[in-house]
Amino acid sequence: MTQDMSDVTRLANFLSAAKAGVHAWWTRRHGHAPPTGDTDTRPPLPAGHPAGDPVTGESTLWRMRTTVKDEPGSLAALCTALAGLRVDILSLQTHPLATGTVDEFLLRAPGALEGDEIARAVAGAGGSDTWIERADTHDLVDAPTRVLGLATRTALDAAELPLALRQLLGRCTIRSLPAVPVGGGRGPEGVPVEGVLEETVMRLRAPEGGVITVERPYLPFTPTEFARARALVELDARLGPRIPRSQDVLTLPEGNDITVRRADTRDREAAREMHERCSSRTLGMRYHGPVGDADRYLGHLLSPRFGRTLAVQTASGRVVALGHLLWDGDETEVALLVEDAWQRRGIGGELLERLVAMAVEAGCESVYAVTQSSNTGMVAAMRGLGLPLDYQIEEGTLVITARLDALVSKAEAINAEAP
Repeated sequence: MTQDMSDVTRLANFLSAAKAGVHAWWTRRHGHAPPTGDTDTRPPLPAGHPAGDPVTGESTLWRMRTTVKDEPGSLAALCTALAGLRVDILSLQTHPLATGTVDEFLLRAPGALEGDEIARAVAGAGGSDTWIERADTHDLVDAPTRVLGLATRTALDAAELPLALRQLLGRCTIRSLPAVPVGGGRGPEGVPVEGVLEETVMRLRAPEGGVITVERPYLPFTPTEFARARALVELDARLGPRIPRSQDVLTLPEGNDITVRRADTRDREAAREMHERCSSRTLGMRYHGPVGDADRYLGHLLSPRFGRTLAVQTASGRVVALGHLLWDGDETEVALLVEDAWQRRGIGGELLERLVAMAVEAGCESVYAVTQSSNTGMVAAMRGLGLPLDYQIEEGTLVITARLDALVSKAEAINAEAP
C-alpha cells in the first residue's frame, strides 16, 4: 500500500470513529447540546471518573505522541479511547516510520483528568511509547502556520535560526559548534550535507561551517521533524548573512546623541578598533583572560549564529560599546563592553535592558552575566533591571542570574490578547 493510500485509510478510520463525538462537540459549541441524560451521542464516563464537560467546564490542553501500527482501525481505536474520557481532539499530525506511525495530538481534556490517565487509556487502545505534557494556547496554531511563521522569522534575521529550531522541536538543547574553535585546535567532526539523525540527537551542517547539534533526550526525533529542521537550516544558508537594520537614536544626559543598532561580523574591524581604545582593566573584566586574546573572540561574538549583538556608535560612526546576548545551550548569557571614555553615562544599562527584552521575546527563562566581583558597573546594571537575581561567586568570578519568568508571562499574556 502506498503512503498516500495509508494516510487516506487512517483519516477515514479517524472520521468513522469520531463521527458521533465530533457531532456532539459541534452542537455543544453552537448552543444546541442535548440533555445530560441523552447518551445516544455521548458515551458514558468510565466508572469512578469525575463528571465534567471538556468544552463548557474547566479544561486542560495536552500535547501527546504515541506510536501505533500502520494498519486499518489503529487510529479509530485511539479516538474511541479518548472519546470515552471526554477528551476532544483539536489537531492531529502523523509522522510515518518504517515500522509504524507516530501520531501527535493536541487534546482538550476535563480539568480533573491527569495525563497518566490519558496515557493508560491510549496504551489500552494499542498505543506505545506514549509521551504527554501540558500544552498552552500557542500550541493551538496548526503546524503549517507555525512552520511558515518560523521560516519568516529566520528569513528576516540570521540570529533567529537557533530559536526557530527550538520552537519547532519543543524543549531541546541546541549548540552551534564553529568549524575552527575560538581558542584554536580541532573543530567538530563534519557532517554530510543531508545531516545525521540518531534517535534523540540530530546534527546539521551549519551554513557558515561547523555543526548545529540538537538534543532532545526525553523524546526521539521523527524523520518528519528532521526534514523540517533541515529545511530551516537550508533556508538560512541560501539567504546568507543578514540582520535587521533598524536603529534607535538616543540622547545621553550630557546632550550627546548615540545610535543603538544590531551588529554582526561586518562590524569586526570597528570592534577591534574599540578594543585598542579600551584599557587593559576594561578588557580584562570583560574577557576574563589575557588581554592580547580579546580580538580572537570577536568572530564568535559577532556571529548571528551564536546570539545577537547590539552596537552603540557615536554621530561620527565610531563604535564605543557592544552588548551581546549569547545562546548557550539551554541557557542565555549577557555581556557588555563599554569603552572607558564612555562609561558611567548609562550606556551599559540601556544595552542590558534591550538585551533582556530580546531574551524575553525569545522565551528565555533567565539570563546570566559572568564578571568579576570588582566590576561594580556590571553589578549595578544587573541590579537596575529590577528583577530577581541570584549570585554565585568563586575565586573572584561572579555569576549573576536574572530570572525572567514574570516578564515572559506578561509578554505571553499580551500576545494572547493581541488580535
